[in-house]
Amino acid sequence: MAYPVLATYRLQLRGASSGFGFTFADAENLLDYLDDLGVSHVYLSPIMTAVSGSTHGYDVTDPTTVSAELGGAEGLARLSAAARKRGMGLVVDIVPNHVGIDQPQQNPWWWDVLRHGRSSAYASFFDIDWDLGDGRIILPVLGSDDDVADLTVDGDVLRLGDLAFPIAPGTGTGTGTEVHDRQHYRLVGWRNGVCGYRRFFSITSLAGLRQEDRTVFDAWHAEVARWVSDGLVDGIRIDHPDGLSDPSGYLEWLRELLGPQPWIVIEKILAVDEALEPTLPVAGTTGYDVLREIGGLFVDPSGAPALTALFESAGVDYQAMPALLRELKGVATTVTLASELARLRRCIVAAAGADHPALPEAVAALLGHIGVYRSDYRGLAALLPAAFAETQAGAPELGPPLQLIAAAVAGGGEPAVRLQQLCGAVTAKAVEDCLFYRDARLVSLNEVGGDPQRFGVGAAEFHHSAATRARLWPHTMTTLTTHDTKRGEDVRARIGVLSQVPSLWAEFVARWETRTPSPDPATGLFLWQNIFGVWPLDGEVTAELRERLHGYAEKAIREAAWHTSWHDPDSDFEGAVHRWLDTVLDGPAARELTNLVAQLNPHAESDALGQKLLALTVPGIPDIYQGTELWDDSLVDPDNRRPVDYTVRREALKTVQHPKIRVVAAALRLRRAHPDTFLHGGYHPVLATGNGADHVVAFQRGGDVVVAVTRWTVHLQDSGWGDTAVPLPAGSWTDTLTGKRWSASTAAADLFAELPVVLLERADD
Repeated sequence: MAYPVLATYRLQLRGASSGFGFTFADAENLLDYLDDLGVSHVYLSPIMTAVSGSTHGYDVTDPTTVSAELGGAEGLARLSAAARKRGMGLVVDIVPNHVGIDQPQQNPWWWDVLRHGRSSAYASFFDIDWDLGDGRIILPVLGSDDDVADLTVDGDVLRLGDLAFPIAPGTGTGTGTEVHDRQHYRLVGWRNGVCGYRRFFSITSLAGLRQEDRTVFDAWHAEVARWVSDGLVDGIRIDHPDGLSDPSGYLEWLRELLGPQPWIVIEKILAVDEALEPTLPVAGTTGYDVLREIGGLFVDPSGAPALTALFESAGVDYQAMPALLRELKGVATTVTLASELARLRRCIVAAAGADHPALPEAVAALLGHIGVYRSDYRGLAALLPAAFAETQAGAPELGPPLQLIAAAVAGGGEPAVRLQQLCGAVTAKAVEDCLFYRDARLVSLNEVGGDPQRFGVGAAEFHHSAATRARLWPHTMTTLTTHDTKRGEDVRARIGVLSQVPSLWAEFVARWETRTPSPDPATGLFLWQNIFGVWPLDGEVTAELRERLHGYAEKAIREAAWHTSWHDPDSDFEGAVHRWLDTVLDGPAARELTNLVAQLNPHAESDALGQKLLALTVPGIPDIYQGTELWDDSLVDPDNRRPVDYTVRREALKTVQHPKIRVVAAALRLRRAHPDTFLHGGYHPVLATGNGADHVVAFQRGGDVVVAVTRWTVHLQDSGWGDTAVPLPAGSWTDTLTGKRWSASTAAADLFAELPVVLLERADD
């Protein structure tokens, strides 16, 4: 029996060999707690067999088996049965776009292809560029090409340090170099920028799969189909379908395979003005669009001018950000993803029957004018011709190569597909993995699916989007934190408060950049905000916090690629950043940070509660990322995959004195009590009146739930609520958080006297 998905709780599983384990058995031991919390489904990170010691599970090596490290098929079955006994179910994350090949011998399909080449039964499973070079699979895994000389023969395996590769039958005699020259693959230095297979973005250790081939699809999804047919899972989350050849076709096959019942959501990252393709047979996205709307609602637009000026004082022209993004996309296209660009170029030349020396430049410029991950969904048919027009208008000299591209993609096929796959990878590398580490105006806006140049979200936009979602995608996922978010929800909420006090923040930064100057002002401004976002209330700099901040700083400056990068780290600059960070942590700036956090944290917690309640009650199916039912100070991965202390959370749930778990439990239990309201009920804004009306966002779900939250509370300290009131719908209403009863038009000062949020349930029948 399948159970309707009302609310999910995301667990990051990992085997013990990864450093610390969290397995099916650990998840099973949490079921009583999650049931009490009000969760209907446990949402599991990928559970297929992955690279040994994987800390996340997205590097799947064998899609035909459930990870033995997590507990295997038996452990999954036990977890599912235990959940079923409680009237709960499972949702599982799957990764159809790529597999992990970092340890080739652990991936039976990849190992067979390397051993047998084109004659392998799995040769067509991977998106291999057989026409590149001498026809062997080029593997960019060496420090340099010269390392081939150090290969040794060990039985039927070639070895170099920890690397191992298969030897084709009958080719194993001679030196390592001689044997290597007879293989179906060729090992080369990674700096060559050449790769013989489609990668996941630019990650060499993840090889793309050809799910457009029905044989591949059926082989890969046999285990997933078993989970559903055996009643083990009720829902599936699809990782990055935009990386596939044909996302729409893939999802149609998947829906046909799994049937109409399972809940399917896709990790589709929508641009701010992009609608989800309405023909897709899914319940919706994984919620980055809703995350942006909810978080943006608490950003005060009046802070934009001052925070923009502060960023520009670091030597940045903020008006040039669109041009910078196009430049970053150009670098991602021609440098980071040069191998994929070269393959696309060959496809275009073959299809168009001609070449042009500026063809790579034209492709890069064209992708710079496409503001979505891919533009070949039916509802986006106008985007690509518009991008052609904008590209030509900006660079008329690219007219001839642009015509070649248009001619090549006109008939669809491989050139069109590879252009779209490259577009998604370029967008991810330029925006999420670079621009979001450079834009330091207000870093809480730098989130997956977000647009930092849009300073927050107005109430009108928020209400309209929610009402539209209730009509079109009522069962899409809503979320605030995922394993991919750049910062946890509470960190973003605290940083967002700076939009209400831009002058105070500017004074703080100016004072400490003078006394303790960062190695680079723009980098410093970015890091100051993140330090503020995670700074402990008691000001205690623990060894763990120091390690976390140093790890984050290194990742941030390398992703920004302004002064250092992953490929070419600048030890002098990185050392200067680390020394500066220690000076901040150990010096007088730390005391001022503690004072500033103490001053602003009440407002941060207010916003954190508000956004949490909205995420749990707006149209959609809410997900709670592990641990976020209490305050959480996580930054980007791997920081957000740290162990969660469930002993503390169990105790907090017993007393519900902690305001956040109080809100979470009340909202989840209300969803359980009113499933029709939250699964099928409409959404109607409730508009506050009076001088402080802008500080209230409220709405009604169905006929029996009203939600109201406060925002921009710094200003309320001075003005107070005054005559502000919330006109409640007719009838009597009980606040499930406080037990108080309200009716008619209610003064905001009374309504929010105890908490900055209210969750009202109709009290009259």
